[in-house]
Amino acid sequence: MAKKSRVRSPLAALSFKDLQKEINKRVRQADKLLAKRNKLAAKVAALDSQISEIERAMGGSRGMGRTASGGVRKRPHNETNLAEALAAVLKGKTMGPTEATNAVLAAGYKTTAENFRTIVNQTLLKHKKLFKKEGRGAYTAA
Repeated sequence: MAKKSRVRSPLAALSFKDLQKEINKRVRQADKLLAKRNKLAAKVAALDSQISEIERAMGGSRGMGRTASGGVRKRPHNETNLAEALAAVLKGKTMGPTEATNAVLAAGYKTTAENFRTIVNQTLLKHKKLFKKEGRGAYTAA
């Protein structure tokens, strides 16, 4: 096997005095960048404070429950949970997840979920005591 050649750093050829100058130059650069970063962090903190004040005045909060347009999303309140609503819809019938999704929505269950069919499918799989799998993609109330 061939011996690996060592790549020497350009700093290796410098004298101690030149190395000290390079270190001091880099420290000054780092200090400048740190000062710039601190100024920007102060601006971000001021913006966060303004946003918080506006949200408090609106009675909202950041994060969960926000829509893509920045408004607060209202969660619908149903009389029963999804599993119970599905059990009522599937009683005496056999349906697939898509049919069950349409049936539970037609029965008045409210949701704002973009992927409600997936949630219905997960509910059918999770609650084995409430739902019986009749075949591939076919469920009925147990």
